[in-house]
Amino acid sequence: MRLIHGVELKTYMIDPPLLLQSQNPVALRDEIQRILVTNGLDRTCYTNILDYTIELFESNGLGVNYYGYHNIVHELEVTYVTLLAAQWQSLHGKVAKEDLPYLFVAALFHDYDPQKTGERPHEEDAVKFVISDEKLHLLLKEAGIDKNLVAALILRTTYPWTDEIRKNVEKQIDEYSSKSNIAKDDNKKEHFRKLGWFLSVADRIGGYALGDFVKAMEMAQKNAYTLAWHPYYIVRRSVSYFEDLLNNEAEMCQGILHSLPKEMRKNFMDNVLSFMKLREQEIQIEAALVYDNARFFANIEPISRRRDPDFVKTLAQIHEELPLPLQFKKEEFNESVMAPYTILNTLRLGSENGPIIGFAKGGPLEGYKLRPEINDPNYGMANTMFLEPIAIRVGYWGQRGGREIRLLFTMQAQAKGFKYLTSFALRDVISGRIQRGEQIEFTQPLNPEHWWNYYGIRL
Repeated sequence: MRLIHGVELKTYMIDPPLLLQSQNPVALRDEIQRILVTNGLDRTCYTNILDYTIELFESNGLGVNYYGYHNIVHELEVTYVTLLAAQWQSLHGKVAKEDLPYLFVAALFHDYDPQKTGERPHEEDAVKFVISDEKLHLLLKEAGIDKNLVAALILRTTYPWTDEIRKNVEKQIDEYSSKSNIAKDDNKKEHFRKLGWFLSVADRIGGYALGDFVKAMEMAQKNAYTLAWHPYYIVRRSVSYFEDLLNNEAEMCQGILHSLPKEMRKNFMDNVLSFMKLREQEIQIEAALVYDNARFFANIEPISRRRDPDFVKTLAQIHEELPLPLQFKKEEFNESVMAPYTILNTLRLGSENGPIIGFAKGGPLEGYKLRPEINDPNYGMANTMFLEPIAIRVGYWGQRGGREIRLLFTMQAQAKGFKYLTSFALRDVISGRIQRGEQIEFTQPLNPEHWWNYYGIRL
């Protein structure tokens, strides 16, 4: 058994060919190909569509190295889960064999946005590509697939499916369905509406059925980072996401889960329960802080303690809870904690010797490799301290502890003679600090994650 964020994880025996835990596009691609062939979709055009999709995502920077949630791995995972569930339902007369090609193509392209101006998927951009791309048009024509119906299915993956959004999107779906010779009558239109619902729910189940809670939390962190959620909201919004799926989409959700192999059903429900347990822990922590009047203590940690293996291990575990792009010095984390030029302070609970629940760490700007679009004029001047993104255990975000260790870090940097301090923060957080009177001299937005800003203050 393993623990993550205090939640117990169980390990289950997995039989092939299930791709649980796999985030390998090659393995996913081969398994999708296997399902296609098994269901009679063995013509070269289907393979070409699959490979063309992977090529498009990779060539537009949306491959495995794109940290956002909506990369090629997500697209292939959704396609795999959709086809796996549809295959089972076709055997039981709930999905027609001729529906599989449409689900296949719509799943592959449902989040494809070549411009990628932001992480939130733009279904209209995906539809625009499907309708206008000449190479894809030829491949779809060879496969006998109507691009208008693919567009209609993609539009149905719009989330959240609220009344206002629904009214507008359903109008667009009807427009594309009406352009198709296949969906002229009301029965066919209703059939494809339900098929779109099937795809939208399979999309939301997707990767959460293909791994344990370590993978599920990584997905939630990716989503939070790229959609500019404060860490305070990761668990509670994940719980809301699953509650909406299980309650408001109950009929389709249960149907798809029952169509998946047992191990995948169990994975999905275990992940849902793990998020709910984490949310319960967050509420318990907040209750302790409010009703028991528990206090935070910001400590400057001496170099002797920073060389203690148990101390370093505790910090490393907290550091791992940050989204990957915010994990600076990841490969040499232990060495950076013990380095004499590093400024490090911890956030402890209850007393100066209480359990560590967070830390602030950083060093001279020249010791960091920043993103190429960042042009800091002070780089190389040896006058700037870089504060890495603050790390705090899940459950303790939003309780003002982060502010305490950040201010302590700033005081330490000033005491060491540095003239400037730089770091990364959410744009809204920086705006709030400016309104409170903090002397932030400059901010530089990052693209496509333009809500994350690089900022600097004069000490």
